[in-house]
Amino acid sequence: KMAIIKICLLLFAAEASAGGSKSSRYVMGLDGGTESVRCGVFRSDGTCVATAAAEYPTSFPKAGWAEQNPDDWWNCLAKAVREALELSSKEGVTGADIAGLCMDTTSCTVVALDKDGSPVRPAIIWMDCRAAAEAEAVIDLGRGDRALEVNCAGEGPLSAEWMLPKALWLKRHEAANWAKAETVCEYQDFVNFKLTGRWCVGSCGVATRWHWDAKKVLDQRNCKQPVVAGDGRPLSLLERIDLRDLAEKWPYSNPTDLVATGEVVGGLSAAAAEALGLPEGIPVAQGGADAFVGVLGLGVASPGKLALITGSSHLHLSLAQHPAEHSGANAGAPGVWGVYRSAPIPATCLAEGGQSSTGSTLRWFRSFVDASEGAASSPLSYAELDAEAAKIGVGAEGLVAIGEFQGSRTPVTDPRARGALVGLSLRHSRAHVWRALLEATCLGTRAAIEALSSAGHGSSTEIAVAGGATKSMLWLQMHADVTGKTVVVGECPNAPLLGCAMLAAVAASLYPTPEAAAGAMYRAALRVEPQPDQVRAYDRLFEKYKKVAVLVREASRVIQDDNYAPRSRAPFGAVFAKPQLGMLAALACRSHNAAHTTP
Repeated sequence: KMAIIKICLLLFAAEASAGGSKSSRYVMGLDGGTESVRCGVFRSDGTCVATAAAEYPTSFPKAGWAEQNPDDWWNCLAKAVREALELSSKEGVTGADIAGLCMDTTSCTVVALDKDGSPVRPAIIWMDCRAAAEAEAVIDLGRGDRALEVNCAGEGPLSAEWMLPKALWLKRHEAANWAKAETVCEYQDFVNFKLTGRWCVGSCGVATRWHWDAKKVLDQRNCKQPVVAGDGRPLSLLERIDLRDLAEKWPYSNPTDLVATGEVVGGLSAAAAEALGLPEGIPVAQGGADAFVGVLGLGVASPGKLALITGSSHLHLSLAQHPAEHSGANAGAPGVWGVYRSAPIPATCLAEGGQSSTGSTLRWFRSFVDASEGAASSPLSYAELDAEAAKIGVGAEGLVAIGEFQGSRTPVTDPRARGALVGLSLRHSRAHVWRALLEATCLGTRAAIEALSSAGHGSSTEIAVAGGATKSMLWLQMHADVTGKTVVVGECPNAPLLGCAMLAAVAASLYPTPEAAAGAMYRAALRVEPQPDQVRAYDRLFEKYKKVAVLVREASRVIQDDNYAPRSRAPFGAVFAKPQLGMLAALACRSHNAAHTTP
């Protein structure tokens, strides 16, 4: 018995010297967003101890351009970490208690650096769309290349946000900067270099925005395939678009330079440790794009599950098992991006759909009707609008909204699509319009999920939701009723920050895999079940919505182009001729009369 007691005491002492039990270890998540760096200190069970943020500026030199200074990222990162540590010290947590850290970033935010690792120009951030012509050129010149299969089965469009269009713009328009740039990479790669001193690329980033087959590179690295020069990188596509030299500028020379999400990039360097106020040598985990790391923060880490990231726009993400290379399942579908192999984590692939304007549309309408704007009275709140809309039934008494205010992405990709309110009458109030806009967002989400499903993704009966929609019970319930799926909201409101904490915990060996960390650190706080009677009502409304969306899309083109000739085949399988655009008004009247029960 004494021997057993001695062994137990020795084990306890060893555990204490290593930093305590798993429940008492801490990790740090860092979220490099569009406007700021956020830092969160988490217990290894996922409980958030403290958060802090530091904002950095964005410049807009021309319409459609958006740039940031990479040095601002680093300075704000250091500020946010130190503030978070100061706050966590009130809970008895110090820098010495941090077992690992991880950072996500916006994507694709492109950085060009000289031989010393200093920026040769401001970073071109994700929302910058100056490379629209280059994006079209990549599709046109590269048509048929397998690397483009992730762009809606190779048919495009390719967003100007991605790596290749932005790099091609730099080469075409800033030849001197292009020649000076020794390294062309992302915000993610830059910050990992600043933290560890190591240059590498991340599997999630290259799979989702660089046209790489990350799984193939990882298989080579792990000796599951022989190393063949160029395998996994889009070298043939780079040749076609006159961008072969980009491959020499990426911080990658062989498969060991690809670090998978959650793997250790390196230990925190002495310089970084001094800047952040943390001990040198803390393991730094590979992160990824903020939204995709947020999928893990929603507890979505296994095939078949659905995640919905809400904010100014909606992003629909589905995890799947790896399909066979270049199989039909790998080729994607119109309006669906992916599948991205080995994203967001090595064991899965990812399919993506989206709605361009959702929360931004609601914000626009609130400011449009807010009589208090500029006055001394309190601004009109979203809660007030929700309370008014809750008194109105499904269908807003015959008012149908189309929420494509900034173009449409999924299921129909059309940058010229525009929004509309169809069926307006003198009876309708701001409450009717608010409800119609809420419903339009949810109906668009259903259309996007159905597109993912038709491509073989998103079969789950649940949707894990994060972002602005979680602040409105009415909107959450609507999402559940329109899609017919259970909506699940997590305990932590910042899914990307929690996702980073999960990956930091893996790097610190507190959990063996990202899947295990997600299972242990994510906790659902709310489940919203679909209401059968509302589901049936929205099924009927969805059929009307699809027809109206087709007509509005056609009408938008007529308005924008005097020489527009209608397409022979419209989305959703309908066929229209130009005179039939008059059906829009007729359909609106029928829709209104069918639902308008009060004379």
